Amino acid sequence: MIEITIPLDGIRPIDFYGVHNARLGIIKKTFPYLNISGRGSELKVRGNEKDIDDFKSKINKVLIHLEKFGSISDTNLQSILFGIAEDELVDLPELPDDAIVHGQNGFLVRVRTPNQKKMVALANENDIVFAIGPAGTGKTYTAVALAVRALKDKVVKRIILTRPAVEAGENLGFLPGDLKEKIDPYLRPLYDALDDMLPMEKLNLYMQNRVIEIAPLAFMRGRTLDHAFIILDEAQNATDAQIKMFLTRIGPSAKCIITGDLTQIDLPRNQSSGLYTSLRILKDIDGIGTIFLNENDVVRHRLVKQIIKAYDKEKTRIENRVSDDHQGS
Repeated sequence: MIEITIPLDGIRPIDFYGVHNARLGIIKKTFPYLNISGRGSELKVRGNEKDIDDFKSKINKVLIHLEKFGSISDTNLQSILFGIAEDELVDLPELPDDAIVHGQNGFLVRVRTPNQKKMVALANENDIVFAIGPAGTGKTYTAVALAVRALKDKVVKRIILTRPAVEAGENLGFLPGDLKEKIDPYLRPLYDALDDMLPMEKLNLYMQNRVIEIAPLAFMRGRTLDHAFIILDEAQNATDAQIKMFLTRIGPSAKCIITGDLTQIDLPRNQSSGLYTSLRILKDIDGIGTIFLNENDVVRHRLVKQIIKAYDKEKTRIENRVSDDHQGS
């Protein structure tokens, strides 16, 4: 007789055990020859080695199902425990055509505009995708959703999210704290997106185990990033050398999305954005896709779309005035 402990890390106990431990009761009845007890995030099992190996294999499938869909019906629980294949399960929560991934508590992360839908299609067809557009168009959120989907579907083993640590007109260097505390404000939008898509327990576990890694772009130097879904956010604030360095980190089994807003470059005046160069010289390479989002894709407050239009109009007015001045001189 042996005893093992199966961790339920990142799974809400009620989702696994059921209300009043009803699902735990189903599990115990299915394996009457095993001594099974569950408390919190641990499941203890005692019995002979062969029976425990069979039990462990089936419970792992239950945990994978919960991780992917966020819930499991009693019918599907019983089916998995009796060895029914995943594609034979009934009443699986199917994703609608406009949905990307199951988020928390049944929340579906969906595409909300035609260009976001094109972005998803491009990511399915290409290993590298450039998603360019103004603030509020959902490019970062959609990219993170695609990464979480790939992780849940076991297409990749980890997610790597990175940004250039460039100050947006504010000097944060005086802030107290260690390096992580200083750079976290730059990476906050990535954390916000992940919060919608993964339970806090699961997200914390992934962060601790480096299944999900969030780091400044400078930390990518010298690494080979494989079996990963990699997102470079705010790429307009990366130089030519930085974007080249980043793109040459990508391993043979990796997927990558680069997002950027060419209207919000925060680099010093004497530095040009490497995003312009990469879009120009990489556009004809097979396996690299590019999508341009615009104000019609804005999914924030209704006024954001009008704000973007007003700034674009002002930019055009200034450019036309400068052109007229040059011609007059």
